[in-house]
Amino acid sequence: MRSRLLRVPLLILLCAPLAFSAPPAGPAAELDTIIQNVRAELLPEQAMEYMRSIYSTDRWFNFAKFQETADYLKGQMQDIGLQQVEIGTPPADGETQFGFWTMPLAWDVKEATLEIVEPKVPADLRVLADYRKVPTSLGQWSGPTPPGGITAEVVEVKDWPAKKIAQMDLRGKLALTDENPDGIKWALAKAHALGAINTGTENPSLRDGRQWVNSWGDNGWGFIKGSTPLICFSITPRQGDLLRRLLARNGKVSVRAVVDTRYYKGVYPYTTGVIPGTGTEEVLALGHTTEQGAEDNATGVAALMEAMATLNRLVASGKLPRPRRTIRILAMPEMYGSMPYIANHRDRINRTIAALCLDTPAGQYDMQGTEYTFFMNPEVASSYTDAFILKVAEEYFSSIGRLWHEHKFLTGTDSYLGDPTIGVPTIWAYSGSGVETHHNSEDTPDRVDSRSLRDISTVGAAFLYYLANAGTPQAAWLAGVSQTRGYLQVLDAVSPFLDRIADAGGQEELSRLLQQALDQINYSVGRQTQAVNSVVRLAPPSEQQALRDSLAPLSKELVEFGNRQAERVRAAAAERGRLLGIQSSIQPIAAPDPEAVVASQIVVKRKRFGTITLDQIPPDQREGYPSGAWSLVPITALYWCDGQRNLEQVIHLTKMEMGPTRFDFVGYFRFLRDRGFVEFVKGK
Repeated sequence: MRSRLLRVPLLILLCAPLAFSAPPAGPAAELDTIIQNVRAELLPEQAMEYMRSIYSTDRWFNFAKFQETADYLKGQMQDIGLQQVEIGTPPADGETQFGFWTMPLAWDVKEATLEIVEPKVPADLRVLADYRKVPTSLGQWSGPTPPGGITAEVVEVKDWPAKKIAQMDLRGKLALTDENPDGIKWALAKAHALGAINTGTENPSLRDGRQWVNSWGDNGWGFIKGSTPLICFSITPRQGDLLRRLLARNGKVSVRAVVDTRYYKGVYPYTTGVIPGTGTEEVLALGHTTEQGAEDNATGVAALMEAMATLNRLVASGKLPRPRRTIRILAMPEMYGSMPYIANHRDRINRTIAALCLDTPAGQYDMQGTEYTFFMNPEVASSYTDAFILKVAEEYFSSIGRLWHEHKFLTGTDSYLGDPTIGVPTIWAYSGSGVETHHNSEDTPDRVDSRSLRDISTVGAAFLYYLANAGTPQAAWLAGVSQTRGYLQVLDAVSPFLDRIADAGGQEELSRLLQQALDQINYSVGRQTQAVNSVVRLAPPSEQQALRDSLAPLSKELVEFGNRQAERVRAAAAERGRLLGIQSSIQPIAAPDPEAVVASQIVVKRKRFGTITLDQIPPDQREGYPSGAWSLVPITALYWCDGQRNLEQVIHLTKMEMGPTRFDFVGYFRFLRDRGFVEFVKGK
């Protein structure tokens, strides 16, 4: 008996691996495993080398160098084992449109110099600009001078309204501006100026830095067919002070400009390659090339290159399984590369379930303002990706004691793919540079921190791979992650109204605040339930209905949570009414909206995907309406226009997302209709 008992523990030990095997890792543990694998494999110095090489060509920001960058990236993608590597060749012809974005003309530079002729100055101060020494001395798309150059008088143009500048006579003169001159380029053309000398900068403390003028179309960003070939130089704040002193002392300053540039029909290349998945869907990584800076944006592309290289090594070694979905990198000109890619590959875009955009990361590690910020989707496209990128950031940055931040959607780069006409939820990762060097000649490789590159490469790789390999279990977990964030979003929506109600001074104010609070709660609950349910796309088609059914309780709980917050607001309004001595109950009352009657009769249908730049319409013919390239309020409203909602609903949703605004929505959309950008499918 004793010998049999002694043998039982041994038998248990021998059988333990079979009887008590560990359960498979859950979806949360999978994320941790991916992060740890990426951290161990990633090569920050290789990312730095990518950055330096991209910077070495893109810093010249002419189209011949852009092609060199594309060729370099193609070679590197092939070297790290990516497949389906190709260079796309969208036209740079000044007239082809993708969406409503007109492709710029190609542009090359041989030389450009600017020097003071009169009055005489010391030799070391005479030369104000030399493209070959500092490329940002010349504005992108600057026009040429006659062979041998031209001598011109400098006239200071202060911060005057563009209409005033347009009425001046600047024939034969160069306008000295203290603001980036792209916003008044059309006015300078109307005034028949030879061009501009820019002294404006985003950081005046960089006394010897030159702001990059990269927008030189008459009507917008790119130089398109019909734009005026004005000269454009950029000088340092120190040199700007010198010119102003000379003007004040002498009354006249003459300079000699020599600019050898040309416009032509060429291509604006992008480079793409993939880590193949086992299925047909894709996850997309976006980083824009063709910028003069090391941080903006050679780092963004470099971080993605090393993320792709790392993931490919992990898959090839078997440390990570081949993902269900293909992971694609797209390195392209900002907007002017992603727009034609989307237009020319709608089949791929329709199969793309999520995207990550890296723009301006990798600032100095120990300086304030260099922590990463993750910009969310526009709220019309509320998605599980919003909560997931914050979960990835929490898992990684918490382990290294680093801060990170989230921010609402913002325009400004290739993060617009959540636009419902495109339909790809997209997160934008951004970091400041500590010392502000945005679009400045001081944005150089020595300011890039390899630790920052390491961080964003790791976070990016984990985000991309997890979603590329996600199935139904991961989707269910992500729904819970999104629900958790949803509770916080609803609380954030209600909190300001509780404070305002506590300070309200009368019944009418209380009634309006109550209505606004209830509207905001209802809106927030709707956005968060959409985010929860957006995970369904991650499941195989055969499992989507079952997953959708399983998510119903999560949505119900969010609705119930919203109802409880609404009761909090009602109770707070009632209590404030009691303290104010108001005898009647506080009922919600909406503020009168003079646009509502007309807007309710209008349904806007979009004709093309993407935003509306108005780059074919001179600014003085836009009836006071802004370009929709970057202006957030009209862009947000446009995203809500689905051909079904009436404009009253669109305005309401836009105000829920953006807050109060005095924007003339009815007038703006009538202007767009009259100019052929949208249709009204209902109303006059």
